[in-house]
Parts: sequence; C-alpha cells; structure tokens
Amino acid sequence: MSVYLDGQFLPLAEAKVSVLDRGFVFGDGVYELVPVYSKKPFRLDEHLRRLQGSLDGIRLANPHGMAEWRDLILQLIALQAFADQSLYIQVTRGVAPRDHAFPKDVAPTVFMFAQPLVTATPEQKAAGVCAVTAVDNRWLRCNIKAISLLANILLRQQAIDVGCAETVMLRDGFLTEGAASNIFAVKNGVLLAPSPSNLMLTGITYDVVLELAAAHGIPTEVRAISEAEVRAADEVWMTSSTKEIMAIVALDGAAVGAGVPGPLARQMDGLYQTFKQQVMRA
Repeated sequence: MSVYLDGQFLPLAEAKVSVLDRGFVFGDGVYELVPVYSKKPFRLDEHLRRLQGSLDGIRLANPHGMAEWRDLILQLIALQAFADQSLYIQVTRGVAPRDHAFPKDVAPTVFMFAQPLVTATPEQKAAGVCAVTAVDNRWLRCNIKAISLLANILLRQQAIDVGCAETVMLRDGFLTEGAASNIFAVKNGVLLAPSPSNLMLTGITYDVVLELAAAHGIPTEVRAISEAEVRAADEVWMTSSTKEIMAIVALDGAAVGAGVPGPLARQMDGLYQTFKQQVMRA
C-alpha cells in the first residue's frame, strides 16, 4: 500500500513520523475522510472546504491550495490496487519540542493513506442496527474535525460493549449526533435533522440526504430535536460515509417504530444508491 507523507509517496512500512510530532504528543491536528467510488473521490471540493474550516478552527495555515490537494489526492488514489477507497487525510502542527504554545516556523505534517471502502451490505441495511444513548460530554468545538477523538471513542465503546452499532448523543436534552455519524429522525412522514452548530460535525452524507429530500419532495425540518422526539420517533437513522443511510431499529433496548427499517429510510437509501451510481460510477 502506498501512502503520502510530507511530499513523498512511499510504501506504508517506510512512512515514519517523529515522536515529537504535535499530533502524537497533543492530538494537535485535524483530519478528513473521503470516500472514493470507482477511483472517483466523492464530493472532494466539499471535503477540502471542510478541511479548510477545521484548519481555520485550530489556527493552522493550510499547507496546500485546493488544486494542489486535488492533484495529490488523485495521485494517491491512482496508486492503490482497489477501486473503492476510504481516503484519510491528516494535518498536524508539525514536529517541535513539547510546549503548549504554537511553535514558530515549523512545517505542518501532512499524511494521507487509503484503505478499501467497506460499506454496509443490503442484508445489514434490511435488518437495521441497535444503538444506545449517552450524554454528549465532548468539548464545545465539535464542528472541528480534530484528530483528538478520545471522547468519541469512549462514547462509541458504550454501544460496542452491549453489541450495538452506535451511540446517539444528547446534550442538555437535545440531539447532537452519533459518536461516529450524524443522526436523523422521522415523525409522521417528516424528516427531522438537527441544525448544524458548533456542537456537531456536519457530515457530507448529511448534506446529501437533505439535498435528496428536497429534490424528491420529502418534508424536512432542520431544527433542534428534543430527546423526547428522538425516543418517540417513527424512524431513527445514522448516516456516514461508510454506513451511508442505516436505520436504527432499537434504541436503549426499545424498538424504534415497528422495530424494522421504516419506509422513509428505505426510500432514502434507494435515492442515495441511485445518486451514487449516477454521479460516482457513471
């Protein structure tokens, strides 16, 4: 497997980073994850704009312009033997003696690698998944795609420990997102999405779902969603680049709706698959 590190494409086994890199010592960096279908990156410009927003959020100058990023990413994609990829981009503040203050005149560390993209099977989507809820105890800058994901890891593990797929997070009585996904609800045929804010990371799939809903006349409300609304919803979904649209059929051990993927989840997944086929595999 070929990776990219600070200006070089090289085998993964040869990629080395200093133990004094601030990403390793402090978690001082940001990342992006770009799904790739048939060697075509999905909404690359949107991902790069979100990367720019994360870099701005931690006051780190972008090491590359959009065109340069695009060229490097396409080169890395072409080097892989597999067509569908999950391409990871990480930028840290670089290598410096350990000190909380920003180092001066230090080049950022840029690392990228790709691995096979594994999405849910039709059988998994037909069955749906279970989830648990937890208090969202993360920091207040969740809109920054920071590499320091320990809080998300601990929250997600609460679901894994009981055999579930995701943890649905609630802050002050309102839905924020999943530990590694965005969360939607459906009530009386209306799609409910939490409003983008500093308390959640708006996913690219989240945007696509809202665009498809608007294009196909699905009633939608983007607003604050209470815990009570989540628990009383007819449908709850998790969405992400790898899970795409996945119905949550049980929450904290209680059935969501009829306990099976609902009609709107099935419709949206069909729309998403058609969109992916027409746009990414044409």
